Amino acid sequence: MRTPYYQYDLGILEETLKAIRRNTAGHPDWHVHYAIKANANPLLLKLINEYGLGIDCVSGGEIQTALDNGFPASSIVFAGVGKADWEIDMALKAGILCFNVESEAEMDVIAERCSALGTTAHIALRVNPDVDAHTHANITTGKAENKFGIEIPMLMPIIRKARQNPCFRFEGLHFHIGSQILDMEPYRLLCRKVNELQDQLEEEGVKINSINVGGGLGIDYENPEDNPVPDFDGWFNIFRDGLRLRPGQQLHFEPGRAVVAQCGRLITKVLYVKQGTIKKFAIVDAGFTELIRPALYGAHHKIVNLTSNGPLMKYDVVGPICESSDIFGKDELLPEVHRGDLIALMSAGAYGETMSSCYNCRPLPPAVTL
Repeated sequence: MRTPYYQYDLGILEETLKAIRRNTAGHPDWHVHYAIKANANPLLLKLINEYGLGIDCVSGGEIQTALDNGFPASSIVFAGVGKADWEIDMALKAGILCFNVESEAEMDVIAERCSALGTTAHIALRVNPDVDAHTHANITTGKAENKFGIEIPMLMPIIRKARQNPCFRFEGLHFHIGSQILDMEPYRLLCRKVNELQDQLEEEGVKINSINVGGGLGIDYENPEDNPVPDFDGWFNIFRDGLRLRPGQQLHFEPGRAVVAQCGRLITKVLYVKQGTIKKFAIVDAGFTELIRPALYGAHHKIVNLTSNGPLMKYDVVGPICESSDIFGKDELLPEVHRGDLIALMSAGAYGETMSSCYNCRPLPPAVTL
């Protein structure tokens, strides 16, 4: 098969989904929505749907993709700071479960669209809890300086406004503090913030039907073979033990990366081995057009030479794109690399294929399953 291409191990995906099912069994009020922005490949969505997960969307295109792949509208939640009118109309006509509303201005537009279409909307207000997730600045979403959500001091007047509008059924609150979170302490802090906020709202006579704590659970990028399934046990236990949910209150989760990252890898071929004065380069045929995370976030994916058992040598593994940032790894210790060797960039199932581009007029990568 022509490289580069994405390769997905459905066995790893299924083990991941089993871990989610095991942790949510016995909790009928818990609902898991897969964040489809992580990977929208139909080969993966089919299995995710079979395990009963809903979908978390951030665009009209994602809503349509979810519907096209058999997910019921009643399992879809719709977030995002910039919902266009046509996207709101699509979601209203489909009858999605809930809009996660990110601003008062957005809420006003949803009310206008409800009036125009003669319908109502279930809404939750996304709260910015000012919690530092201790992750990369570009994927932190829960601090006061971020564009996402409504800050707590501004929340109560907007809740009153939502409850008074006949276009809305006010359901509850939505939180999401960031992505690739490995330190569990921010989640404990989030639980405390949610508990305090619920207490304050009850004093104001506000009843909350549902709490959505988002996603963000990280994965092990450095040792994916040893840790193919993220720590769902620890993650779900934090909310099980830390949240003071009210009787009948619904709890929603939105993992994305944690569901699909470890089941995917990008396979690329070595085009050239170039010896410089101080560096040796392994130039491969994949670039940031196929996997942008290293260029965008400074992220690192474990790099494996699949076809060599030679002595270990140091290489900068780089792509063919005409940009200096097209680097997958520096000073990588790999079995001696030759032209034609196959290289695997591991843990690439999330934010890999879905963020691919056609820059330099390159074709999008195909995908296969194991």
